[in-house]
Amino acid sequence: MLNFLPKKMILIIASLLLVTNVLFWCLFLFVFALLKLMIPFKKIRSILDRTLTVIAESWIACNSGWMRLTQRTHWDVEGLERLNYKGWYVINCNHQSAADIFVLQHLLNYKIPFLKFFIKGELFYVPIMGLAWWALDFPYMKRHSREHLARHPEKRKKDLETARKACEKYKRIPTSVMNFSEGTRFSKPKHDRQQSPYTHLLKPKAGAMALAINTLGDRIHSLLDITIVYPDGEPTFWEFLSGRVKRVIVRARQLPVPEHFMDGDYENDPQFRALMQQWLHHLWLEKDRQIGLLMAQANPA
Repeated sequence: MLNFLPKKMILIIASLLLVTNVLFWCLFLFVFALLKLMIPFKKIRSILDRTLTVIAESWIACNSGWMRLTQRTHWDVEGLERLNYKGWYVINCNHQSAADIFVLQHLLNYKIPFLKFFIKGELFYVPIMGLAWWALDFPYMKRHSREHLARHPEKRKKDLETARKACEKYKRIPTSVMNFSEGTRFSKPKHDRQQSPYTHLLKPKAGAMALAINTLGDRIHSLLDITIVYPDGEPTFWEFLSGRVKRVIVRARQLPVPEHFMDGDYENDPQFRALMQQWLHHLWLEKDRQIGLLMAQANPA
């Protein structure tokens, strides 16, 4: 445990360990991803998919290692019992910080299948990581304004088809499809611009979740609904690396996915779209109340 060191020193050590870990595991990842790209046989590609997953899980395990080494965080976690490593999950979570991804990976690695995120299209160009996410079959989604989509409706269909193809691949081996329904990190200015009806959350978007549920269908073990709270304030990425995150509260629950959601057409059926949005709205109301209660308990007046 190195948390007794000055925060700047912790930042340097954690950053070096993070970068070293990325470079080490990506070397193996890219070799096997290249083999997968070159070999047309499905059985061999399936073996390579599993190999890539083992590499990715080992990468995350090493991330957990340097987190334990450099941080003295108190973890208050409930609801991650009785998870199934061989099941398929759709995961829904609030989004406040870049640290959220490290929190989720740290807590869920080896408990459920490796997490696959919907990634913003521009992140493909992030050095090394963009290719790593591509190698692991993370679906890249382009962001377009409403005006742009009105002029080019084919762009929406192309993005949906890209995401659907990625989710189709997930049928081959157990996978956890991760979705931040808010689409972006929470901030007070964003909350005010949206005129969000929730106190601690932005408005959720149901499209990505609907697509994942529809594509994976009855393979889905359950919806894993996760709430993350930072009672001392949402950390920036650099604050997280500096070991300044003193407390993290996580609550999770497994929920059944309504069967009629598995064959609905979110894009073209207004009635189904309204049902899906209403379902997510109720989840968000419960999550908003839970965040308020957890914050009050963690920081009593």
